Amino acid sequence: MIRSVADIRQAFLDYFAKQGHTIVASSPLVPGNDATLLFTNAGMVQFKETFLGHESRPYVRATTAQRCVRAGGKHNDLDNVGYTARHHTFFEMLGNFSFGDYFKREAIEYAWDFLTRVLQLPPEKLWVTVYEEDDEAADLWLKHIKVDPQRFSRCGKKDNFWMMGDTGPCGPCSEIFYDHGEAVFGGPPGSPDEDGDRYIEIWNLVFMQYNRNASGQLTPLPRPSVDTGMGLERLSAVLQKVHSNYEIDLFQHLLAAVGELAGTSDYTNSSMRVIADHIRACAFLIVDGVVPSNEGRGYVLRRIIRRAIRHGHKLGLREPFFHQLVDALDREMGEAYPELRASKDVARKVLLQEEQRFADTLDQGMKVFEQAIGELTGTEIPGELIFRLYDTYGFPTDLTGDIARERGLRLDMDGFEAQMSAQRARARAASQFTADWSQNQAQSDLQSEFKGYETAQIQAAVVAMYENGNAVEQITAGQKAQVILNDTPFYAESGGQVGDRGELQLAHGGCFVVEDTQKMGKAIVHIGELTQGILRVGDRVTAHIDESARTAIARHHSATHLLHAALRKQLGEHVKQKGSLVNADRLRFDFSHFEPVSPDQLRALEYAVNQQILSNYPVETELMALEHAMNSGAMALFGEKYEEQVRVLRMGQFSTELCGGTHVKRVGDIGLFKIVSETGVAAGVRRIEAIAGLNALQWVNHTEHCLTQAAQLLRTVPDELEARIKQLQEQVRQQEKMLEKMQAKLASNRGQDLLSESCELAAGIRLLVAELESLDAKQLRDTLDQVKSKLDQSDGVILLASIKDAKVSLIAGVTKGLMNKVKAGDLVNFVAQQVGGRGGGRPDMAQAGGTQPENLASALASVAAWVKERL
Repeated sequence: MIRSVADIRQAFLDYFAKQGHTIVASSPLVPGNDATLLFTNAGMVQFKETFLGHESRPYVRATTAQRCVRAGGKHNDLDNVGYTARHHTFFEMLGNFSFGDYFKREAIEYAWDFLTRVLQLPPEKLWVTVYEEDDEAADLWLKHIKVDPQRFSRCGKKDNFWMMGDTGPCGPCSEIFYDHGEAVFGGPPGSPDEDGDRYIEIWNLVFMQYNRNASGQLTPLPRPSVDTGMGLERLSAVLQKVHSNYEIDLFQHLLAAVGELAGTSDYTNSSMRVIADHIRACAFLIVDGVVPSNEGRGYVLRRIIRRAIRHGHKLGLREPFFHQLVDALDREMGEAYPELRASKDVARKVLLQEEQRFADTLDQGMKVFEQAIGELTGTEIPGELIFRLYDTYGFPTDLTGDIARERGLRLDMDGFEAQMSAQRARARAASQFTADWSQNQAQSDLQSEFKGYETAQIQAAVVAMYENGNAVEQITAGQKAQVILNDTPFYAESGGQVGDRGELQLAHGGCFVVEDTQKMGKAIVHIGELTQGILRVGDRVTAHIDESARTAIARHHSATHLLHAALRKQLGEHVKQKGSLVNADRLRFDFSHFEPVSPDQLRALEYAVNQQILSNYPVETELMALEHAMNSGAMALFGEKYEEQVRVLRMGQFSTELCGGTHVKRVGDIGLFKIVSETGVAAGVRRIEAIAGLNALQWVNHTEHCLTQAAQLLRTVPDELEARIKQLQEQVRQQEKMLEKMQAKLASNRGQDLLSESCELAAGIRLLVAELESLDAKQLRDTLDQVKSKLDQSDGVILLASIKDAKVSLIAGVTKGLMNKVKAGDLVNFVAQQVGGRGGGRPDMAQAGGTQPENLASALASVAAWVKERL
């Protein structure tokens, strides 16, 4: 009997494989080549270009078990997760697809056969809907499949007509519902009570048979297609005869792991369910290259993690716990998704780091929240508090909303948005932002053809010019402008590579110096200044790039590809490019990684890149279809939009990436590669800066010169410099110890001398107020200790001060017998306020500082009266 989640998943794939479908692996949660989606939210996402006719595949039938996330953007179920039976941030969508092959008849037959024969669901427990105008589907269900007309309904466009967007492929749907029985409230689809839980949709069959134009007109597609989706969790709940998805075996095992950490077996607890749900979304997002950050996908991941941590906090889990659930998830899903098993260590480390980061502020933020709620007079949390929790303590607004819902409170989101708007205004006012001159021309039909792969110099015609964003017909010497040519060897800034510099030489004499090259739509824009002559639209020019700069840029760009490949091989497949800068002087490469790269790892990376350079493989480029490129193993950047034809760059067997930049001919042309720094730039994002070619040689020579100079100063040779430095450090340590002993002795003597300067305020009570010359805070403290130790059985109050580098240092001490009357913290603060400072500390000892040494004498003179008032 097919019952477990794993068995159901496999049974679905096996069934459709037997029907001639190709089993296609789940695509990542970050959609490749689709910047319109934050996350993969349906099974058809990876086939979107196929349905649109923009790409072809070697099969016309496919089946998948697709990982999906709905926790950000338009599709956001986060607020409901943990409080309802079927909302999740992460879910699996089972699907079968036809790309112009079979259509309605076969899709309906497959669905009914799989549900009733393979899974053995009783037909009388199923309810079918079709689009109200789709007579073809209705006849197939009623006359061919012979479903009970009493368990069949037609629904309107809102429920049963699917559209990919406002325009494009679309078509009617046929949905299959499971009836949980009369004991559960709710009516059948299309009835007034359809929102109840009795009838639960388990499968949606989408028949893509039309193309919708901008005016809304529908025209038949030449090759109608099928897209289906069935939620694995919902189907599992039906087969396991439970009403809540959290009661299926997969979730029960995850809840058991949470319960073991929290010391509870109450699997109905909403916090337990939140955590069990969120570990799936968080672990798989990290596996697919997302790291916690303050923007985009990384911020959604951070929100989900912090929501889970807060619910763990409710369960009494104060130490990091969330990362420990990765192993339990691997046991449930690692076999079906090998990428999880391969990257589970990375997921654990990233989650642990985020837990530790948030733990620092969670307790403090909750205290602020609780205090504010205690003072609340109404039922609305003010926007200022929501903003403060967000801005200061890292509480996402939906996390605050989560807490508010538990307390029966609502959020003042208008007030929050007002605070956010004010913050954005402050940021804009502080920035150096200027409008991009090209924005007004973004819809221009101008085009330039890039010839820079083959040549550094060509003859070309001026097709347009702009000055300050306005089109002009000519420019004269001294004018700055933007020039567009029909053809150009100049590379426009893209993919991290800076734009080329060079010259446009005028045919009739004169020169336009190109300082930068940018893109404007499909045009390449040469930005610079005409130094002499007159340049007109239509003129012929000789476009010549700065070849020495281009060569240096090419070295750094090619080295970046080798570094990317080396990072993935050394650190793991979780490494993804997060940004880059390539110019003639250096390269900068940002990448996802959860911890600093160690010196040993940096040396290994450097060695790996230089080893490839020495191999001197040719750098090969090839234009090919995007799908072919991806299937060949080429690396692409998630979120980038690629054309149907892409340029694939290969460096031996070491690196294969999609790249439109300029590169060396052979990897040996890079010359030498040297890493100069490794730093963190954001949570989960590291940065390596490096240099190549002559720049690297100059850096090595400079470093060698510095080492030689340092060795000469220390009277040794570079090879023995480390030993000499260690020897000097040891000598310094010994001298510091001797100095400390001498200072202690001086302090002891000074303490004895000072005690004689003290005065008696009352029987057995002494007061010492003294200014000591040029002592630092530590020396003052040592002196105070010596004075207190020599008071014998007497009680005393001591205030010592010193001026050093125009700053006042103060220290106060009170013996144990007087602390109930005179407190050192109060005394030192009384004096500090008179010398431009503040201070405080324990009742027996406190320190402070000040910036007004000119007031010190009068401040010290006031101490005796202040102390007497308290005795």
